[in-house]
Amino acid sequence: MPSQTKPSPVKLYDFHPPIEDFRSAVLRGLSLPQKMLSPQFLYDKRGSELFDAICQLPEYYLTRTEMQILQDNAGEVAAALDHSALVELGSGSSQKIRILLKAALQVTTYVGVDISRQHLQEACAALMADFERLDAIAVCADYTQPLPIAAIPELQNHPTIGFFPGSSIGNLEPAEVISFLKTVAVLGDLIVGVDLKKSPIILEPAYDDAQGVSAAFALNVLTRINRELEADFDLSQFEYRAHYNEAQGRIEMAIASLCDQTVHLSDAEIPFCKGETLRTEHSYKYTIDEFQLLAMEAGFHPVQVWVDKQQLFSLHHLRQM
Repeated sequence: MPSQTKPSPVKLYDFHPPIEDFRSAVLRGLSLPQKMLSPQFLYDKRGSELFDAICQLPEYYLTRTEMQILQDNAGEVAAALDHSALVELGSGSSQKIRILLKAALQVTTYVGVDISRQHLQEACAALMADFERLDAIAVCADYTQPLPIAAIPELQNHPTIGFFPGSSIGNLEPAEVISFLKTVAVLGDLIVGVDLKKSPIILEPAYDDAQGVSAAFALNVLTRINRELEADFDLSQFEYRAHYNEAQGRIEMAIASLCDQTVHLSDAEIPFCKGETLRTEHSYKYTIDEFQLLAMEAGFHPVQVWVDKQQLFSLHHLRQM
């Protein structure tokens, strides 16, 4: 049963996977020939804070470009929301949702879905403080899994619309994008942010900035594993790398071992060779046509797309066929 807390005005429904799931997922990922971790594990409280800092960096065009698209087209996007409850997947600091809430006065219910419980509750509380008409519901869950809409009484018999800003959909493999869209189809229409293909000169600095915030964000997952799973990663023996694979149309982000070493995680021993990588994320980039074809395979009809003047980023309104 989900837990619900009361003292805060924010209603919390906690479907966070238990620590055993985190441990088994990490061990499974570290035992693969190409070691990897799910990007969702990057977003503990510290990871969420670091990602918010990344979004403010001069190299990271994605956030400011998407916010400009929302500001330039707020009326049209707000009209697409109708009177639905607005369900934001991966709510983060909820900066972008504020633009929509200011334009969509008809929206009175906001649902933030995020894996980082404390960060999510703080963001929802801040929204309720700034928008008096708003009821905010915090759902701590992995939004890549089936959404527990039926377990949230406030959403029963209430139309919903999904809002998935940023470029998080790019963390999924193309086949996974189709599965994901089918899963979140329970929300009805979707407003989805999609990063566009462009020069590596723009892309690579966005994911490996001069200040090293992106590196700190990636390496923080090792700190989290040390803290929560009794591991002994020595962060000084790993470095962060990001490269744009033009043939695959994706940024490839990884943590590389600087030497031959063995890491211990509880009773498990995980060997690393010098230069061996632990994959943390892929971030796929699409043309508008490429993404819309994936959406149609998932059973959605592209209603409208908004793009900035520089053709860096796109925001798609999708409707179920």
